[in-house]
Amino acid sequence: MNPQLEALKRDCFSSHPDDPVILHRHEMVNKRQPFQALRDIMIEYSFNQELLRRLREWEYTVITVCLDKKHIVESYGSWRRDPYHYCMAALLERFNFWLRRPGIQGDVMAESRGGKEDKRLKESFKNL
Repeated sequence: MNPQLEALKRDCFSSHPDDPVILHRHEMVNKRQPFQALRDIMIEYSFNQELLRRLREWEYTVITVCLDKKHIVESYGSWRRDPYHYCMAALLERFNFWLRRPGIQGDVMAESRGGKEDKRLKESFKNL
């Protein structure tokens, strides 16, 4: 957890450590709860500037996976795996390789998606 990011979320969105605000792009762009403060253009501008400034300053590593579902289906026929499960497995594999570097430590936290999806993803995570 980054204390500076948590402070920014607390200041802008009244985030609380026991129920932290998660920066979901879709909800932020549409200024939905808890991001309704972004409806004020001055608050939105200030938040965006501060977040971008901090992203330039912080030291972090990003590990990503991009899945082209159309290409997978065209190459391998019918899709047999949930794309989120496939991406999670690929991300964890890449993260595992990254952790093997000297002096590297890390942590995994899966984000909630919803009832049924969470249950399936937790099961897949457990199987990995």
